[in-house]
Amino acid sequence: MVEAGTLDRAGAVVREAGEDLALILLDLNMPGAVGYSAVALLHAEVPAVPILVISSADLAAARPQVARFGAVGFLGKDESLQTIETAIGAALAGERMAIDTSAADHDIAERVASLTPTQLRVLIGVLAGRLNKQIAFDLSISEATVKTHMTSVLRKLNVGNRTQAALAARALGLETAGHGV
Repeated sequence: MVEAGTLDRAGAVVREAGEDLALILLDLNMPGAVGYSAVALLHAEVPAVPILVISSADLAAARPQVARFGAVGFLGKDESLQTIETAIGAALAGERMAIDTSAADHDIAERVASLTPTQLRVLIGVLAGRLNKQIAFDLSISEATVKTHMTSVLRKLNVGNRTQAALAARALGLETAGHGV
């Protein structure tokens, strides 16, 4: 078992452990997470490792969103120990929660899920209204590299500009869960 108190630390732990992890138990409101970014980023790092989200966020609103970004399950923080144990067992057995989504939402969610971890970080920077220069500084990469990643994001999301990319991600709630959804 490994613990991480921030999204940055969780990302480092996941990168270090890789596929050796059996399960990621994730709090949506961990420090450093913006909306569903924690689910999306950790899923991009290790897509084969199941992510089970536990949160005080509204179940009806958050459950389909976390599934769209790669989580296999969602639990409220007030669940009984037996319910949590059952959900962990189901996640380890490869079960996923069923969600009802529109074809359009499913399509854009798959496209967002196809982004690499760095591409997701660039998109999250765009969602936060940051300039390429600021995103480059935040990620310790060059501004040209940010532009290259942004070009890939636009292509993968099948949109024409940063605004459309941000709107597509926002429509899926990529940035809202950590703020009371």
